[in-house]
Amino acid sequence: MAVAGVGLLAPAHAAERNQAETEQSASFERGHSSKPPPKQPTATGYGGAVATVDADATAAGLQVLRRGGTAVDAAVAAAAALGVSEPFSAGIGGGGFFVHYDAKTGEVSTLDGRESAPATATEQRFIDPATGAPLAFADARVSGLSVGTPGTLATWAEALDRWGRFGLARNLRPAIELAEDGFVVDETFRSQVAANAAIFADFPATAELYLPGGGPPAVGTVLPNPDLADTYRQIARRGIDVFYEGPIADEIAATVQDPPVRDGATRNVRPGDLTTGDLAGYEVIERDPTVVEYRGLQVYGMPPPSSGGSTVGEALNILENFDLGAMDEAQALHHYMEATALAFADRNRYVGDPDVIDVPLAELLSQGFADERACLLDPDAAAPKPVAPGVPDGDYSGECATAPDPAAVADEGSTTHLTTADRWGNVVAYTLTIEQTGGSGITVPGRGFLLNNELTDFNFAPTQGNAPDPNLPGPDKRPRSSMAPTIVLDGDGDPLLAVGSPGGATIIGTVLQTLVNRIDLGMDLPEALAAPRLFQPNAVNTSAEPAIDGGPLGVILESQYGHTLAPTPEIGAATGIEFLGRHRLQAVAEPVRRGGGSAAVLRPRR
Repeated sequence: MAVAGVGLLAPAHAAERNQAETEQSASFERGHSSKPPPKQPTATGYGGAVATVDADATAAGLQVLRRGGTAVDAAVAAAAALGVSEPFSAGIGGGGFFVHYDAKTGEVSTLDGRESAPATATEQRFIDPATGAPLAFADARVSGLSVGTPGTLATWAEALDRWGRFGLARNLRPAIELAEDGFVVDETFRSQVAANAAIFADFPATAELYLPGGGPPAVGTVLPNPDLADTYRQIARRGIDVFYEGPIADEIAATVQDPPVRDGATRNVRPGDLTTGDLAGYEVIERDPTVVEYRGLQVYGMPPPSSGGSTVGEALNILENFDLGAMDEAQALHHYMEATALAFADRNRYVGDPDVIDVPLAELLSQGFADERACLLDPDAAAPKPVAPGVPDGDYSGECATAPDPAAVADEGSTTHLTTADRWGNVVAYTLTIEQTGGSGITVPGRGFLLNNELTDFNFAPTQGNAPDPNLPGPDKRPRSSMAPTIVLDGDGDPLLAVGSPGGATIIGTVLQTLVNRIDLGMDLPEALAAPRLFQPNAVNTSAEPAIDGGPLGVILESQYGHTLAPTPEIGAATGIEFLGRHRLQAVAEPVRRGGGSAAVLRPRR
C-alpha cells in the first residue's frame, strides 16, 4: 500500500506519540470503556469536543481525548466505532475526506482517502453490453462493478502518523470492545436494515449480521459484530498491510470478483474486477485545501475529486456580492438557492478527479469568476433551471458569460460526518462513506464489514451535451464526491468553527446553508444546524423540508420568487464544533434528523 504526497512524521511528534502510547498502554489494555453519554445535540465546555451521529462513537472519541489523545486520535476512534454502530454509512470497506487544522503551525491540510476504480475500469463500466444502455442504478449498485478500492484504513493510518499521539492499535480499542459487546439498536438502524432487507437477504454474510432470525433486529436489542472485532484485532496487531496486501486483501478481491450470493437468489449480481494489485497500490493523497475569504473569514474545504470545497467556495464567493444580513429570511434563502444552482452548474461541467482531468480549480474559486456568475442572479426571481455553466477562463470583463449545454446531475448517497477538537486547539472535520445506505450490500464473509458501491458516483454515460464529461469511469480514477468537510478560521487565522454533513449531493447545500445561517443570519451554531433546509442542485425542483414547504416561508418562495418546492422529509445530518473564546468549545449535532446526533465535551461547563 503506497502513500502519495505525504511526508514523515516530525521527530518531535513521533517521540511524543511513543511516550504517550507507553504511558497509556496499561489503561487501554485493561479495556475500560466509558458508558455512552446521553444522546444530546449540544455540549459546551473545555478540554476537547466530539460530535457524531451516534452516542457510542462520540463516547469512543471522548475516551481517547480523556487519555491524552489529539483531535485526530479521537476522530479515528469515533470513525472506527461508527463502523460498528453506523455500518450502513461508514466503515473500513469505504473511503472519505479528512480535513485537519494544526494548532502548532496554523495550517489546514487535507487527505484524500476516496475509493479508486480498478486499473481495468473503462468509460463503458456501467453500460449493459446486451442493450448498449446504462445499467439501472440498483443493478449497478448491488454488484462487484460498483466496489472501489477502500481508502478509509489508509486514511486513518496516515492521519495518525502525521498528527496522532497514539497508534492505530490503541485507537481501535474502543471499537473492538463495542463490536464484541454490541450496541443497542435504535429506530434509525432498524429502519435502514428494513429498507435494505431484500438486498441483505441475498448475501449470507450480510444476512447473518443484520437479519438475525430472518428479519431486521428489534429496537432495544443488543447487536454485536464479533467478525469485525476480530478483523479490527488483526489490523491492530499487524497494521494496515494485512488489509491492503495480506489475507484480508485476498478475501476482498475474491468477494468482488465472485460475489457470494445465497443459493436460490434470482438477483443478477454482476462480478467486478477489483484485484489484490489494486488494493496494494492504493494511495492516500495529500491535496492543497480549497480556501475562499467570506466576510473576512477563511473557509477551508476539500478539493477535487470532492466537489464540496469548490462548490461551497464558489457559492460563497457569489454571495459575497450581496448583503444577506440586511435581507429578510425569504430573500436571503432565495439568494442562497440561486447561488447554489449556479455553482452546481459549474461543478457538473468542470469537476472530477484532478489526477485524470484538468480541473480549473483556481478559476472556479476566483472572485472574478464568481462576480461574473453573480450578475446572473436576479434578486427578485428564480432563474429557469437548469442554468448553464460559466466560463472559468480568467477573462472576466463583467459580462454574464455562459457555456452551452446546461445539464443537471446530482449524485446521491449516504454518508456520515464527525467533528473533533482537542485541548491544544487542533481540529478535524471528517466525512466518510460507503456511498448508498448499506453500500453494495455485500459483506466480506467472516470479516464483518460491508463493501462500498462508491463507483456508482461516476456518471454512467455522458451528461454534458457536446462538452466532455469530467466524471466518467476510468482506470484508477476516483469518482466525484459532494463531501464537504469544512473548517473556518477567523481573521487572525484561529479556528472559529468546523462543520460537515452526510447526504450525497445535498451535503453541499447543508454545509453552505449552515454557514449562511451562522455567518449572515445571526444564528448560533445549534440554531444554524437545526434550522429547516432547502437544497437546489440546479434542478427544476428545490428540495424543501416540511417546516418550509408547508409553511408561510414556502408560500413566499413559490409565489413571490418563483421557486418550485418539492417536499423532502429531511436534508443532511450535520455535526460541528465552534470555538467560543477563552478555550471554550461548543459541540453540536443534529437534534432530530436521522434520529438525532451526539455531542460531548471533555469538561462540560456553560
